[in-house]
Amino acid sequence: MNVRPFKRVLIANRGEIAVRILRGCHERGLEVVAVYSEADADALHVRQADQAVCIGPAASSESYLVGERILEVARQTGADAIHPGYGFLSENAGFAQAVIDAGLVWIGPPPSSISAMGSKTAARQHMDSAGVPVVPGTLEPVADPDEALRIGLGIGFPLMLKAAAGGGGKGMRLVHSAEELPDALASARSEARKSFGDDAVYLERAIIGPRHVEIQVLADAHGNVVHLFERDCSVQRRHQKVVEEAPCPILPPETRAAMGEVAVRAAKAVDYVGAGTCEFLLGADGAFYFLEMNTRLQVEHPITEMITGVDLLQAQLRVAAGEPLWFTQDDLEIHGHAIECRIYAEDARAGFRPAPGPLHRYREPTGPWVRCDSGVTEGMAIPVHYDPMVAKLVVWGATRTEAIQRAREALRNYRLVGTPTSIPFFLAIFEDADFLAGNYTTAFIRPEWLADRLEPAESTVDAALLASVIARFEADRSKRVEAAPGTATSPWKRAARWHEGARGWA
Repeated sequence: MNVRPFKRVLIANRGEIAVRILRGCHERGLEVVAVYSEADADALHVRQADQAVCIGPAASSESYLVGERILEVARQTGADAIHPGYGFLSENAGFAQAVIDAGLVWIGPPPSSISAMGSKTAARQHMDSAGVPVVPGTLEPVADPDEALRIGLGIGFPLMLKAAAGGGGKGMRLVHSAEELPDALASARSEARKSFGDDAVYLERAIIGPRHVEIQVLADAHGNVVHLFERDCSVQRRHQKVVEEAPCPILPPETRAAMGEVAVRAAKAVDYVGAGTCEFLLGADGAFYFLEMNTRLQVEHPITEMITGVDLLQAQLRVAAGEPLWFTQDDLEIHGHAIECRIYAEDARAGFRPAPGPLHRYREPTGPWVRCDSGVTEGMAIPVHYDPMVAKLVVWGATRTEAIQRAREALRNYRLVGTPTSIPFFLAIFEDADFLAGNYTTAFIRPEWLADRLEPAESTVDAALLASVIARFEADRSKRVEAAPGTATSPWKRAARWHEGARGWA
């Protein structure tokens, strides 16, 4: 691990996380080099960086995933450290090693730690050896249907098939019976191969109705490891998190302490350095099982920052520069409650279909204990090439009830016109009796739930945009000439045509 002071950081990412890293670097007095694809030429992180270099076409496979090109830019600009953010190359052990081999500081965990946790089957083996509880299942991938059936009968149904090389719900199948297993195995392997270039799939017992609870860990290069408590990430769509809260509203203190101790043990087992997250399934009986470790900064890290007062981005920078942690486990306490909503350009009424498009009007909510991490500005467009996240809305309250009310108010004050977003979906969640009671699992968001709470509605026209249309036609009145009889077009029809692309939820 190349740990030493640095002065110029290249951010190998885009969007809100690139802006978050950039601001953190500037707060520390560091210079920032941004890289961007042709689709991101006018992106916020590009505008705010000290230097910015285009690294290729819009497709991430030709830009943000080309490690050699990123290293070349680092050499050209004199960057002496690279921060990968999350996604893209952040958990690529080969790229991390290449950064270190180039004499640069890798602001992330050692490549060996990434490798140890990169494959879910390898991670299960490491954790099993370290005495960390894992969901009963195979420690090796299975490919033969007969072998899978034999193992499945031993584990018991229902069971889960999971891709060894990835996540996000890809290559994952819930199997209810032995008869379903052969087709489910073939389907899971095919999807895993297409998504990750690796068709390895393993089996594990299905934990029915679990909560998804994760523990934030932080370690330095001097052997100090702490946990910063938990986040509940059970509100998901298509196995992807959309609402997170910290702390978990139903976790007993003794279970919290046990999960934290296990997460620290897991980090030590792979000689971890930096910020990372151990994810667990929490059963209805209170038992918890290791799921995976994300060897990077998580999307939902802000809610941990809100309840602990620890800036995790600054911690990453300080640890990468060789500094020891400046606090111990005994110094950490939970203060209040925090909630994060991942605001996407998508239509929840249409199965969360992505809806990239222009942001004709964009205004973020403000106020005490309201934080909005975004990488967009008014007039920009959400590109079709990447994840359609617009921003992360984060709120804090002295109590969970106060945090929920603050989230409602912030969402109502969000102004976003031009594309559908998930804001109406979040407002429906924060009115749901089960959510308000903390009584939910990973199966909370179901098709029938959406049908009951998100009624189809006509998109509204923002008053400012309508006023601008009227003003435009008033200004043009003196310039218009009377058309020949039968050919005139109503100015209101033309106004509707002009405004066709500017509709959205205000």
